[in-house]
Amino acid sequence: MRIAIVGLLLALTSVRGADTPQTSRARSVQQQVRAYREAHEREMIDEYLKFLSIPNTAFDRPSLLRNAQFIADMLRARGVAARLLPAPIAGVPPAVYGEILNPGATRTILFYAHYDGQPVNPAQWAPGWEPFRPQFVTAPAERGGTIVADWKPGDAVNPQWRITGRGSADDKAGVMTILNGLAALIGTGARPTVNLKFFFEGEEESGSPHLGAILGANRAAAAADLWVIVDGQCHFSGQKQVVFGVRGDVNVGLTVYGPRVPLHSGHFGNWAPNPAWRLVNLLASMKDEHGRVLIEGFDADVIPPTDAERRALAAIPPADAGFAAALEIPEPEVPGRSLLEGYMLPSLNINGIQSANVGPIAANVIPVSAKAALDLRLVPGNDAQRQVEKVVAHIKSQGFHVLDRDPTDEERATYPRLIRIDVVPGGYNAQRTALDSPAARAVVEAVQSTVDYPVIRLPSTGGSLPLFVIQQQTGAAVISVPVVNYDNNQHGENENVKVQFLWDGMETCAALFMMP
Repeated sequence: MRIAIVGLLLALTSVRGADTPQTSRARSVQQQVRAYREAHEREMIDEYLKFLSIPNTAFDRPSLLRNAQFIADMLRARGVAARLLPAPIAGVPPAVYGEILNPGATRTILFYAHYDGQPVNPAQWAPGWEPFRPQFVTAPAERGGTIVADWKPGDAVNPQWRITGRGSADDKAGVMTILNGLAALIGTGARPTVNLKFFFEGEEESGSPHLGAILGANRAAAAADLWVIVDGQCHFSGQKQVVFGVRGDVNVGLTVYGPRVPLHSGHFGNWAPNPAWRLVNLLASMKDEHGRVLIEGFDADVIPPTDAERRALAAIPPADAGFAAALEIPEPEVPGRSLLEGYMLPSLNINGIQSANVGPIAANVIPVSAKAALDLRLVPGNDAQRQVEKVVAHIKSQGFHVLDRDPTDEERATYPRLIRIDVVPGGYNAQRTALDSPAARAVVEAVQSTVDYPVIRLPSTGGSLPLFVIQQQTGAAVISVPVVNYDNNQHGENENVKVQFLWDGMETCAALFMMP
């Protein structure tokens, strides 16, 4: 055992190298930041619970505005000049902007997070767990977590507890860790070494359709040498990681049409075409039984990973077996392909299917229509519009007449296979930053100063953020630093964040504020 520990310490030393004066100073500041946090945990938790109690789903515009105003107040309470950056269209949630400019600073770093969240269906949440009534729980709902019923404001908080609620992990945790990392740093008497800017978006979960316009109208505010994106999850092991890219994303809605009215499945079965069957057959034609996309040219334009990216991927601790056990998945969709290998390829996912009713309200009918929502994730080389065109061409090859609206009576009488295709606004391409760039090295060094194991360098996450839009509009380098636990149920019911990850995320952000 002693030999193994010595070997591990030697490996860590070889990865980190000897502490530089900058690293030593960063570690000293980290100790002070932690002490400040420990003395102010209860105020931070109280504020975060209030923040999480404000609904933040995409179409609740009044509540999104309340979130934006709450964040602006959080900035001002920390001595940051803050204002709302309105979108060019009335009713669209604004971005929240703040800045701290330091005389003599040689570069500017902008920190980004988003405050909007995915839709919710409260009926799907565990009993007593509510999307906008944050509570402490002992573990995730699927692992038997229970509500800490006797906790009250002002009580101590167990760092192993979790806080429930939509946005608790994705991505109000980003807002919380950025601003409390700043509060802790200033509270120690230290000052950031760079000009700091803050940008909090309210439309990320709906595809950031107006982000480009907001950035274009506020170029001076958006100008920075580096954008640090505080979003996403840490490695399966809990280790911190720095992420250098994201996949792009575009969403497509499909509607296949059947009879004008629902028909008795006995009287008209075997005669009237069923739109649900036609839709599922169409979807089945897009992938084979091993999960490989069959759409012509779907991955033909992919730019393969660089040698540096391949080396970084090979160095990441494998997590597939852990995920498989935790999620009860006996084998991956594509046998032999690892999770990280999948990140380097475009994907085609069915987000949902609807046609008539199921369960106790199912009726013996041939339905009038069937709908599906598709999610296309993109990698470098793919173009969002071109990828959609490949899907449309495939659908046409299956004999469908394509529309961008509901069919007329004449069209229903003329075309036996009708489909409406709706491309959701806000799609964008993938983005990657070179792992050996000066910005990349500086971010890794800052995050490394907070831990005693080698920080993971991930060339690209599997998820999507509008980093392509940010880079296109600002020309800045863009790097992501995730802060939350991997098992947070983001985008699903019973979303949660582990408290210790919030504290660790604060320390990470404080270290980034002190980059040379």
